[in-house]
Amino acid sequence: MAFCNMCGAQIADGATTCSACAGRAPAAPASTTASTGGMPDNIAGMIAYITIVPAIIFLVMEPYNKSRFVRFHSFQCLFFAVAWTVLWIGLNIIAHIPILGWLTILIWPLVGLAGLIIWVILLLKANQGQMFKLPVIGDLAEKQANAM
Repeated sequence: MAFCNMCGAQIADGATTCSACAGRAPAAPASTTASTGGMPDNIAGMIAYITIVPAIIFLVMEPYNKSRFVRFHSFQCLFFAVAWTVLWIGLNIIAHIPILGWLTILIWPLVGLAGLIIWVILLLKANQGQMFKLPVIGDLAEKQANAM
């Protein structure tokens, strides 16, 4: 079942245009994420990235810890938070070195902006139902999600 991007009307299977809005908008496929309990998987995966608290809760709670999708995003959130903390601790140590520390004044805003962009991308990809993997962290999260 698909829905129109413009008006939201249901489009018949196999049709490429919407009959309700005179064929102006191409059909968009419906969300293929399964639902675990009361919340769809894509929403639970997105909420897992808000802080580490929902990620831990989703790994413990019964309907969500059965979904590989939600487990993957929860583990990726936890691993991203650990990597982010290690990066900030490393930058704090470097900031206390006399001359090298002054150079980190230029790096801090760039690192913060990069982290914000990565976080927003992770939120959007989880909401779209995609298992977007970060380079090293994503592989670790996938191994943990498959292990349960």
